[in-house]
Order: sequence, then C-alpha cells, then structure tokens
Amino acid sequence: MEELATEQEAEESHRQDSVSLLTFILLLTLTILTIWLFKHRRVRFLHETGLAMIYGLIVGVILRYGTPSSSGRDKPLSCSQEDRPFTTLLVNVSGKFFEYTLKGEISPGKIHNVEQNDMLRKVTFDPEVFFNILLPPIIFHAGYSLKKRHFFRNLGSILAYAFLGTAVSCFIIGNLMYGVVKLMKLVGQLSDKFYYTDCLLFGAIISATDPVTVLAIFNELHADVDLYALLFGESVLNDAVAIVLSSSIVAYQPTGENTHAFDAAAFFKSVGVFLGIFSGSFMMGAVTGVVTALVTKFTKLHCFPLLETALFFLMSWSTFLLAEACGFTGVVAVLFCGITQAHYTYNNLSVESRSRTKQLFEVLHFLAENFIFSYMGLALFTFQKHIFSPVFIIGAFIAIFLGRAAHIYPLSFLLNLGRRHKISWNFQHMMMFSGLRGAMAFALAIRDTATYAHQMMFSTTLLIVFFTVWIVGGGTTPMLSWLNIRVGVDPDQDPPPTNDNFQVLQGDGPDSERRNRTKQESAWLFRLWYSFDHNYLKPILTHSGPPLTTTLPSWCGLIARCLTSPQVYDNQEQLREEDSDFILNDSDLTVTYGDTTITANGSSGPHTATTSLDGRRTKSSSEEALERDLGAAEHEVASRGTRLVFPLEDNA
Repeated sequence: MEELATEQEAEESHRQDSVSLLTFILLLTLTILTIWLFKHRRVRFLHETGLAMIYGLIVGVILRYGTPSSSGRDKPLSCSQEDRPFTTLLVNVSGKFFEYTLKGEISPGKIHNVEQNDMLRKVTFDPEVFFNILLPPIIFHAGYSLKKRHFFRNLGSILAYAFLGTAVSCFIIGNLMYGVVKLMKLVGQLSDKFYYTDCLLFGAIISATDPVTVLAIFNELHADVDLYALLFGESVLNDAVAIVLSSSIVAYQPTGENTHAFDAAAFFKSVGVFLGIFSGSFMMGAVTGVVTALVTKFTKLHCFPLLETALFFLMSWSTFLLAEACGFTGVVAVLFCGITQAHYTYNNLSVESRSRTKQLFEVLHFLAENFIFSYMGLALFTFQKHIFSPVFIIGAFIAIFLGRAAHIYPLSFLLNLGRRHKISWNFQHMMMFSGLRGAMAFALAIRDTATYAHQMMFSTTLLIVFFTVWIVGGGTTPMLSWLNIRVGVDPDQDPPPTNDNFQVLQGDGPDSERRNRTKQESAWLFRLWYSFDHNYLKPILTHSGPPLTTTLPSWCGLIARCLTSPQVYDNQEQLREEDSDFILNDSDLTVTYGDTTITANGSSGPHTATTSLDGRRTKSSSEEALERDLGAAEHEVASRGTRLVFPLEDNA
C-alpha cells in the first residue's frame, strides 16, 4: 500500500508538472494571437510584454484563489544542535530513509503559512532557470542583431551612458533609498535589518533598463535612427554593467566587526572585482566568437547547413555557461559573443545558415522574453515572500526618477561638448522618459530572496516593472508627438548634413552617401580599431577583406598564404561588409578636374584649393579659376570611382 501511494504521488506530481508547463504555453499562445490582433488594428497603447503581464496576472489570480490546497503534510522538526542548514537532508521515517533538499529560509512568523498548494509550488520556478535558460537567447540576440553602423557612430555616447551613467544611477538610487530606510526605521515600518549595501544592491538591480516597449514602437514607427541607437545601445550594455555591479556589491566585505560599514580596502577590492569580471567575461565571449569563426572558416561545414547551424547555436549558448562556471558573468560574455559572431562568423556561414541563425535566435528571444513577462504577472500572486512597504515603494519611484535625470542630462551636456551632431533636448527628454525596467531587473531581484531586505526589494521591483511597462510604455507614442521627434524615417537614411558647403558621394547612389557620412561621424575609438580589424582580423577570421599577402610584411608570405581564404583570391572585388564603410582617410580622397587635382588635405596640381572633411574651404585664385571653368552652382568631378558634389556659392 505504501509503494502504491508513492507511485500515485509520483504520477500526480508528473501531471502537475505537465499542467504548469501547459499553462505557460497557453499564455504565450494567447499572447501571440492578441499581438496579431493589436498589430492588425494598429493598437500601440499596450505592447506585447505588457499584454503578457496582464495574462500572467489573470492566471495568477485563478491559481491563487481558484485551485484547492493540498492536505497539509509539513511538520516542523527541531534540529537545535546544528548551527547551519544542510543542502540535502536524509530523514529516517520508520526505518526508511527519504531525501530532502533545501529550498530557503522561512521566518518564524510565517512558519504556519507555508504554501500547501502543490500547483502554486509547481509554477514557481527556480531563479536559475531565468539565468541559464531564458536570459542567454535574449542577450545573445541583442548582440547578434546589433545595427553596427548606427551603434558605432554613437559608440562613445553609448559607452558613457552605459558605464558611467549606470554607476551614477546606482549610487544615487542607493543613497536615496538608504535615507528612505532610515525614515522607515524612525516611523516603525522596518521590521528587520536593511543595510546600506542592500540599498546599493537595489540601486544596481533597478538601474538595469529594458526599454523593449519603447524600442518596439520606435521600430514600428521608424523613429529617428540616432535616438534608437542611443537607447538600444545603452540598454544592451547597461544590462551587462548592472549585473557586474551587483556582483561587485555582493563581493564587498569589510574586514572589521561591522561587515556593512565603509572600508576603503573593501571598496577598491570591489572595484577590482568589477573590472576583473567585466574584462574576463568580455574576453571569454570574444574568444568563443573567434574560435567559432575559425572553425567555420577552415572546415567544410558550410556544405552541411544543419550541422553548421547546430554548432553555431551550441557554441553561442555554451559561452554563457562557460563564463558562469569560471566565475565570470555569462550575460557579458554572451553579449560580446553575439557581437563577435555577427562581425566575423556570420560572413563564413552558408546562405541557409545565415537565415536559420537569425530566425532561430529571433524566435527564442521572442518566446523567452514573453515567458519572463508572463511569469512576472504570475509571480505577483504565486510568490510567497512578498513584502510591500508603501514608504519604500514611493521612495523607490522618486529615487529612480532622480537617478535617471542625473544619469541623462549631465552626461548629455558633457557629451555634446565633443559631439558633431548634438543630442538635442527632445532626445534627452525621450531618453529620460524611456528608462523602463524589465526582464533583467526582475531576474536580478528574484535570484536572491532569502532575506527580509531582498524580499522587499523584489516586491518593489515587480511593481516598478509593471508601472513602467504599462504606463510609460503606453505613453511612448504621445510623447514622441509631444516632443516633435521625427518618425517615418528610413533606417538607412541619415539626416541632412549640417554643413552645406561640402558633401561627399561615393559611387552613384544614396547608399554611397550614407557610407561616407558614417565614415566621418564614426566614434574615434572605432576609427582607431577599424584599420587593424580590416587589414588583419577580417582576412584571418573570415572570407572577406584584403589578402594578407598585401597587408603583412613580405617575410610573412607563407603564413599569409595559409591564413588567407581562397575565396579572397577568387573574388578580386572583395566581399563588402557594412562596417567596411565606416572609415575615411584624408589621403583617400582625391579629386581630378582636367589638369587640376584636389586632395582632402589641401594638396593639388597646378591649382591649389584646401578642402577639409568638415566642409571648411579656403578661397584661392586657383579655386576662382576653377569656379569660372565650372560655370554653375553644383558640379560633379570623379576620381577613383568617387563622385564629389561641391555646392559652390556664387558669392563665396
């Protein structure tokens, strides 16, 4: 009879597992169908993630109040002789040993409120599921689908917002929340310990922005590409910085008796941990991408697209787990692995594998993201450790607003001092408005809910995500209109040049103009790196770029011939990738008109005219003669296959 009862319990547990998974699949199915209806009706006030949260809330209410509780079988046993909990416990029941695993600490006041509903227990996932299964495709897709042209053109600003801005936001929010905690203690609303390090951890968690709703509306309305690039780039790198910041704060351990007091040595150690984890994760992701590129280049995997796609998928996913296993951060590693794969490995894939990998990770990203948002709605009713404090929640909203303002406006002012195309006030207001919180903040908050402080932080984070996705996300379209931000813009079309006296056109079409404008506007950091990448890394790792026999010294001829792909020799015109158009050297620009040669650095043949890349031109007698010969306000001259249009003013 006991064996039969055990088998029945196992069968019942299996059935409940199936029902819990079926619940989430039905949630995603319902979300997809409603998304189609919204897109068909052009409804923009609610994004798919907000919709998934609403359906999760509905199912959470049904599970909480509509399913019966199981018969209570939990009985507290006293182990007063032990001073620490055990991960695994063997219990002797009438001569039979049963194994139990640790699920977490329960406060004495809730010892009789342990969840007795088996169904609610089943739909409460282990937080590691989010980190090891759901987050990798979301983060990898962000790097793999990165629009490199706009990203690198704003690289300096994106790095400033992501690194410096996130750190500023973290410390401002952390310090403000510490003041809120002190206030709660004075008014008697704090029933347990809440340290300064906990406040900083909350600042790091809630600084992870995820403007998925805003970016989806931007993409649908074709909003300004530079604003899109700034927001998307910040959110991608910001998630990585936030998770490393949180790890560094957890690693903060002063040596004195008070483990939560400020200690300079511990502080600098945490800074070292931050730099070490981030750089190590970056290197691990980049190296994995490079290894994948080499494997796909020097093997015949492209003859078997299925094997090629499977290897690409496994190498990309293993980057996350490898980084976590080595003590680094998988989010950072898989992000830069995605960027490296898109930059190098993608060029080596067959046509079928290129399409498959793009679509595969796009689908995984969509399903994982909507699953997380559905689970957020569900967790509001199924999570058993919620602690809602009105003072803490209101203080958190105020701190987030002030932290975002201190993050965006001062940094934008400083960045505009060195930017050619300024970040306008309406862009800054839109970036301030678009600081939504989402999947990363939720995953960081739910990862550790063992203490009173962390439980309060998780409950508050959940409400903040709800508010920002529903209210802020729903107000994106009216805000775009109110701030007069242009929409309906071709993502491959740049705004008109700011200087009307000089315009570069390579080739004969608008694509050439776009490439050359990007060359001039690329971040200086990228311009420094590009030459080395184009001349050496691309030929080594891919089938594109100039042959190494032309870029390496002559004594490296044997190595150059071994590393250069035969396709490079077969295709003399060279495969042309998007980012190969980012850099323009002054010496590459030569204009020939009759017997006159004009270069960008000012040198010429019999006539002299100085023309700088920013449009400044110095008047000379030779130039006046050239203008008289041209005899019109706009003329075209060609050199090296390059067409240059000089709008020449008659009164210049």
